[in-house]
Amino acid sequence: MHGIFGSHDNTAANSGLAAEIVPFNPKRVVLEVFGAPGATATINYLDVNAQPQQVKDAPLPWSFTITSTEPAVIGNVVAQGNGDTLGCRIIVNGEVKDQRTVHKVDAYTFCLDKSG
Repeated sequence: MHGIFGSHDNTAANSGLAAEIVPFNPKRVVLEVFGAPGATATINYLDVNAQPQQVKDAPLPWSFTITSTEPAVIGNVVAQGNGDTLGCRIIVNGEVKDQRTVHKVDAYTFCLDKSG
């Protein structure tokens, strides 16, 4: 009786037939900060692991590229410059997702994209 209903079937459920899930659809996120010629800025941004990073006195224009196959990548950049014009831009797969430009002394700006 034991073998009639397949109770002794030794077929493993995890027999290696299922394909490994391979990440696809890579995202390319470009963070940019721009300003007047010769200007510099202190720039804070999130890296590919969403860890905060800082670059002091970065010559402008400045950019940082993140490439990831994660379902979502947060694009975040904050900058304060020594000029009277400062802008930022976040581009995801060639499409501008956020952009700001400020015209003030020691300009401060930020850009954020949570849908990247």
